[in-house]
Amino acid sequence: MLEHIRGLVTAIISPLARLLLRIGVSPDAVTVLGTVATCSAALWFAPRGQLIAAALVVTVFALFDLLDGTMARLSNRVSPFGAFLDSTLDRIADAVVFGAVVLYFGGEGDSTFGAAMALLCLVTGVTTSYARARAESLGFNARVGLMERADRLVVLGIAAIAAELSDEPLVLAWGLALLGALSAVTLVQRIWAVREQAAARNTMGA
Repeated sequence: MLEHIRGLVTAIISPLARLLLRIGVSPDAVTVLGTVATCSAALWFAPRGQLIAAALVVTVFALFDLLDGTMARLSNRVSPFGAFLDSTLDRIADAVVFGAVVLYFGGEGDSTFGAAMALLCLVTGVTTSYARARAESLGFNARVGLMERADRLVVLGIAAIAAELSDEPLVLAWGLALLGALSAVTLVQRIWAVREQAAARNTMGA
């Protein structure tokens, strides 16, 4: 859903990307730093119930997912390893973020329902990303569906901020329920897209 503003965000962060390249920072270093910072912020703030701080810091460092790619393109250092590293560390960051929310609902949030919904989001989010990666490794295009990674983080952030402002953990829990459902729909959309492409390929080869 947020793909249409990717160009705008890239234009905004391009000056920072150029600055980092000039001082010798590599795209891979930014990828690693962004992942470490995202995981640290999620695990520090979310379990303590500091949901607004967690949402804001995670969102800021999630931009590193665009920053490293922009740096790689500007420096002509786009590589298969860089893409592999970025994708792998994104999955780690996503798992830790939703894992931190599970910890929140196991403590400050005190909601089995909320913990279950956070776990649902973790599973559907990772599986949705895996489906796209696996499809592309087989020569199919699975870049379809309602919820890309950026969309998931935005919905999570909005629900977390609303929950702390209202002092009601169930606001976050129901936000996660919506996110989990939309992520599941995205997974089905990707599976269906690959099924259609595979059928078309088989028909052409017949």
